[in-house]
Amino acid sequence: MTHEISLCPPLSIWVADLVVDNRSDLVKVVAAPVVGQRTYRDAHRPIYDVSIAEISHRKTCRLVVDAPAACKYVTSVLIGTQAKNPSARIEHEATTSKIGEDQLFYFQQRGIDYEKAMAAMISGFCRDVFNELPDEFGAEVNQLMSLKLEGSVGVQSVIRRFLLLLGFPLKSGVAKQRGIDVILNDESNRETPAVVSFGEKQRFIGSAGAASATMNPKSTISQVKRLIGRKYKEPAVQKDLKLLPFATSEGPEGGILIHLQYMGEKQSFTPVQIMAMLFAHLKQIAEKNLETDVSDCVIGIPSYFTDLQRRAYLYAAEIAGLKPLRLMHDGTATALGYGIYKTDFSAGGPTNVVFVDVGHCDTQVVVASFEPGHMEILSHAFDSDLGGRDFDEVLFKHFAANFKEQYNIDVYSNARASIRLRAACEKLKKVLSANPEAPLNIECLMDEKDVKGFIKREDFEKLSSDLLEKISIPCRKALHDSGLTADRIHTLELVGSGSRIPAMGRILNSVFRKEPGRTINASECVARGCALQCAMLSPIFRVREYEVQDSFPFSIGFASDEGPVCTLSNGILFPKGHSFPSMKVLTLQRSSSFYLEAFYTNQNELPPGVSDKISKSTIGPFQIPHSEKAKIKVKIQLNLHGIVTVESACLIKDQTSHSMSENNVDTHAENMEGHDTRKSKAVKRQDIPVSESVDGGMTLMELSQAQEKECQLAEQDIKVERTKDKKNTLEAYVYETRNKEREGISCNLQETEEWLYEDGDDESEHVYVEKLEDLKKMVDPVEHRYKEEEARAQATRNLLNSIVEHRMAAGSLPASEKETVINECHKAEQWLREKSNQQEALPRNADPVLWSSEIKRKTEAFEAMCKHVMRHKSSPQKTEDGSGSDHRSKREDDMDVD
Repeated sequence: MTHEISLCPPLSIWVADLVVDNRSDLVKVVAAPVVGQRTYRDAHRPIYDVSIAEISHRKTCRLVVDAPAACKYVTSVLIGTQAKNPSARIEHEATTSKIGEDQLFYFQQRGIDYEKAMAAMISGFCRDVFNELPDEFGAEVNQLMSLKLEGSVGVQSVIRRFLLLLGFPLKSGVAKQRGIDVILNDESNRETPAVVSFGEKQRFIGSAGAASATMNPKSTISQVKRLIGRKYKEPAVQKDLKLLPFATSEGPEGGILIHLQYMGEKQSFTPVQIMAMLFAHLKQIAEKNLETDVSDCVIGIPSYFTDLQRRAYLYAAEIAGLKPLRLMHDGTATALGYGIYKTDFSAGGPTNVVFVDVGHCDTQVVVASFEPGHMEILSHAFDSDLGGRDFDEVLFKHFAANFKEQYNIDVYSNARASIRLRAACEKLKKVLSANPEAPLNIECLMDEKDVKGFIKREDFEKLSSDLLEKISIPCRKALHDSGLTADRIHTLELVGSGSRIPAMGRILNSVFRKEPGRTINASECVARGCALQCAMLSPIFRVREYEVQDSFPFSIGFASDEGPVCTLSNGILFPKGHSFPSMKVLTLQRSSSFYLEAFYTNQNELPPGVSDKISKSTIGPFQIPHSEKAKIKVKIQLNLHGIVTVESACLIKDQTSHSMSENNVDTHAENMEGHDTRKSKAVKRQDIPVSESVDGGMTLMELSQAQEKECQLAEQDIKVERTKDKKNTLEAYVYETRNKEREGISCNLQETEEWLYEDGDDESEHVYVEKLEDLKKMVDPVEHRYKEEEARAQATRNLLNSIVEHRMAAGSLPASEKETVINECHKAEQWLREKSNQQEALPRNADPVLWSSEIKRKTEAFEAMCKHVMRHKSSPQKTEDGSGSDHRSKREDDMDVD
């Protein structure tokens, strides 16, 4: 029994044994070239070395095919089985609709592009084997692969909720019944640039926006994650704005306003509005892929986001029409995606894992503790100003200085050149992660000069040595805050888009005394974790019971008009590392309205320059008799998003009532006799209104205006796209109709020719005349349109030449006559222009609206009018005594004499 798998080497795949009850073994694996549709199974002469790992009497084994990196051949792997039971057979053969994510990552790490990797389809999975896989294999398959089973039960993708991860770049993931899948954008890419570009008529978002960055830098907005929810005068914001090409200014309440040109007007947007555009774009991508409306989502955010930044994300999501179920820390999402599929955690004690996420613009470190069915975040640490872009900037400054010295060009003075050089440096950094040296070549960078550069990895590491040393600071802080030592760390995982610099591994090894692992997808781990959290919060999906306990990275306190409301130091109500969501109930004695102010108690925990103020809540009004102090209970919540709010407040009143034994309540029981009465204490609660004011937050009116503005922009984009579609449809119809007409004529001519030499070989004159007339009815209009087009072109040239001649001749006429001729020329030109535009708007196979005869008549009328004016006014004026005639006669006589 044999089974054939076609693949593109090198490849690492899961292969299911073909017999469920282990009555057969894998006995031979050979690889041979595939030419065209023929397979050469030359078993004694394999061209690649093939090794099989973990072959045993299990239902699955891992097949590893290693081939030379330069080889581009497609191979065919032949798997032979020798059945111990002759009756063994293949049942429920299935074909996968796409390969797994780990396999795709394997391809791309070895230089094979996405298209070739996706072309490597894997077949041979048996339905029964797939359903009965052990947990250690089944969980991984469920996570990474969506199967389309032929002749068996298919996978029903019931999808209602999806993930949004806003980072650099963007990624969207969806939760399906068989696991998590990162969806593709319109360009079939897994990552979408976080860029919004404003054109003359529409916006370009994502990949289209990134493509417009070099052509339209001042109206292309990027790095909005660094600006949202922040104040204009913060030092970190000013540092970022120096690297961005678009114009900004300080907005209301100290916020940021972005200024750009759109629809021929100068317009201003806030970072929240730009983020809402990105959210709406991801929403469209998800709806297009899932073919259903989506609203609920989970959004990944950095752990260092302040309360205002978290609220800004919620504002942006609401503007985009989304309902976030949770704002989830990036590190927590990574830990969830890592831990929920692990089955080797010991029940005897926690397994401590450190996740170091070096992103585009920041570095986050998380220490997590795992137990079966449970995970707890022990500590968060971060450097909000250290990421992959900082290493790009090192290369940018290096080459900018070199080019200024070598080519005498200043890249800093040209926004477009700066964007191109930064993009080239980012690619160069990726090349250096796998090669000891790399060149840099950019054509026509600036002043029409082509530039070339070269750098070695060791030189790059020397230039960025300060940045590499800074990575250890949040790592040591996270380890210290967790209360653990390096010896108690079981595993170290390095993730993030900026984590592929080899020197980072050496730095982390010196801190944790462990080699960093790369067992999870560095670019998609946060997206997958958020998608899992979304599925866990959804009632639609049934997910394995798994508890996620996150910790808050800041200390929050509350103060009132009478001072701190908590007896702890500095009025801390939610200390750093406190698990959330969490609820606190305060009991206060107040006689009138009062306020509660939330603030960060430790400024050192915040990013530099961030204000410690969070919000101010006014509680009241309420009435108390005789101005006595009453008991007020206030509920304060640190919710699932990491946002602190005053949830509610109520007035507590104690009342004493008299109850009769007959269970009848009588407020005048003391006047009654013969009844057994008893006293009872009742508690009456009265809700008190709470109004919240957030420093830098959005009001309901501002939120409504932003939603209306986004709808207008979206309608304009849709209008432009529909116009483009209609234009393309019209053009396609023209070509299609033209081709059909050509094909119809050719077909009739061919049929007539065949008829002449067969059935029509001997027919009467009348029949031949009819055939000829039928062909002429079809061909003559085409021929007539062709001749008419040539005649129209010649007539147009004649009219234009006549206009030019008469305009030149009018120069010698008196002013009044000259003006008359010039006006006639203008009228003729305008008529010809209007008619020509109407004609050009028609397809070439349509009857013309401008005929050559019409142009000729117009030319004749124009020339007649001009000649009439010029002839009527060109005779010389005679003097009163007739001297003019005498002088002319005299000259003529003299000429005759000569």
